[in-house]
Amino acid sequence: MKWIIIAILFAACVAGGYLFSMKYKKRQSFYSALILFAQKLDVEINFSRERLKNLILSMDEKTKKNLYGIDKNFLTYLDGSSELTGEVLFKNFNLLKPEEKETVFLFFKSLGRSDVLGQSKEIQNFVKRFDESLSKCAQDNKKYGGLCFKLGIILGLFLVVVLI
Repeated sequence: MKWIIIAILFAACVAGGYLFSMKYKKRQSFYSALILFAQKLDVEINFSRERLKNLILSMDEKTKKNLYGIDKNFLTYLDGSSELTGEVLFKNFNLLKPEEKETVFLFFKSLGRSDVLGQSKEIQNFVKRFDESLSKCAQDNKKYGGLCFKLGIILGLFLVVVLI
């Protein structure tokens, strides 16, 4: 019985470390998807001049998945079902810091508000900001992602040694 409890504690520590490390990976994948989304919008706005709602609906599933529902929340705004606020846009999404949420909110708030040339320049400026955030997230993932997982293993091993 003692060995089963020790194995469960070790597995829980490793799983906890893995879950903490996933936060950094999710942030990195979010910014990658956001950059792809913004670049696609820039290209489509300049060439096809399709409506914004149709452009968002035509995104590939991987990008939609990595945006963690922000695209759906923005679509509810485009449908007129709700106002565009930070709380509505980031409903069920807590990976970003407040200043990062503000930048992403401003990006979505600016979509569809100006002419094609102005919109394209604005999107390109936001892509530069998102690229900086992506490189910072990649560094954090490299530093802290592996560290969290390793600390989970070390904590698990420490508990095993103490309980033996």
